[in-house]
Amino acid sequence: MNDVPTPPPAATFSALHLFRVDGQTAIVTGGANGIGRIACLALAEAGAHVAVTDIDLESAERTAEELRSVGRDASAHKLDVMVERDIVDVFKGIRSTTGRIDILVNNVGRSPRMATTEVPLATWEEILRLNQTSMFLCCREAAQAMLEQKSGAIVNISSIMGVTGGGAAPNLPYHATKGAVVNMTRSLACEWADQGIRVNAIGPTYVKTDLTRPLLEQPERVAYVESRTPLGRFAEVSEIAGGILYLASPAASMVTGHLLMIDGGWTAI
Repeated sequence: MNDVPTPPPAATFSALHLFRVDGQTAIVTGGANGIGRIACLALAEAGAHVAVTDIDLESAERTAEELRSVGRDASAHKLDVMVERDIVDVFKGIRSTTGRIDILVNNVGRSPRMATTEVPLATWEEILRLNQTSMFLCCREAAQAMLEQKSGAIVNISSIMGVTGGGAAPNLPYHATKGAVVNMTRSLACEWADQGIRVNAIGPTYVKTDLTRPLLEQPERVAYVESRTPLGRFAEVSEIAGGILYLASPAASMVTGHLLMIDGGWTAI
């Protein structure tokens, strides 16, 4: 029988210290705005060097400079996740500069919201490549470093739509790809667990970001979301930060293959 370890004494135990990621390198895709930006803020405050990646380099620089202005460690990188070579080169560049990749937050995604009968094949393939294929490629490239280090944490941003079929508007490509992200997360968690890499996902509800701005301008759809959500409202981006930091940090050292819902109770109904 395995010996049961003695719990740490209160004088030396620090729950808050479990959320520190000092000295680690974190890559955040789509890090200039919205959920990506809040992930950068949270990880930088917890001690990581944050590589803010985004297709809009000017906006990425703005987020990185905002962090540096308050004493955080951050760099900005132009990254088009639709281009495999771009992902390979940017990840290699970050690793060559910092020496490692410890955390990846896969955040980039888009939601077309249209009737399935009106979805062109080109749109379907674009959403598949953006929401799913790009995450696979980023996981693959981050793992090159993590497997050598025998450690790492990946947080994929899925959605309530990854585990449910409804919503405020028809959205098949988004539902399909976010569902794929959930099972990709589980598969990678099983594949890499014995190599010290944890892979988890976040399932946010509707969050107030630029991506939901068109929805927020439609009162009837806002009313639907609010009525369908037990907490009765959209989420603020700041409410996603804690979940991302938790899954990326030693606080979640025994958590892998998990989908953490931050949904105001949407999936509890």
